Amino acid sequence: MKPSSIGVLRALVLTAVLASGWCSAATWRDDLPQAQALGGGEMRFLGFRIYHATLWADQKPFQPGRAFALQLTYHRSIARDRLVQTSIDEIRRISRPAIDTATLARWETALRGAMVDVAEGDQLIGVYVPERGMRLYSEQKLLADIDDPALARAFFAIWLDPATRDQGLRRQLLGQP
Repeated sequence: MKPSSIGVLRALVLTAVLASGWCSAATWRDDLPQAQALGGGEMRFLGFRIYHATLWADQKPFQPGRAFALQLTYHRSIARDRLVQTSIDEIRRISRPAIDTATLARWETALRGAMVDVAEGDQLIGVYVPERGMRLYSEQKLLADIDDPALARAFFAIWLDPATRDQGLRRQLLGQP
């Protein structure tokens, strides 16, 4: 193949990839360009700071049916497996009616493929995409695009559902006194 043909072929492949939707937003801010911080606070366990959470949305007051982002900035190292297991445990705890074992196993697999180990200062950002699912980012890099609306709702409920473990953090995220 001639060098000029290779260049044309590369351009066609890139165009096809972009048109197919395989490439999504470059950063979480591209998903929510008008987002502003609605509120934030610290997650603590036994007095130890675990992470700082910030809720971002393009509207006030918060509307859970619209797109939003939850940004977690970690104060300590946590292994991916621990993050996944804690997420599944919390989803199981607050979900009513109870979620069946097969669904929880599928969700655990999806989260394990999406999450990474974190160290002090690292950020994980989840973007809720209504009626579609969620995107997970590390700093500004897309980790996963999960096409499962039920998993997305259950995942963000960990922080935003009235049954959340940390009511104070929920109020802070929602910008409530």
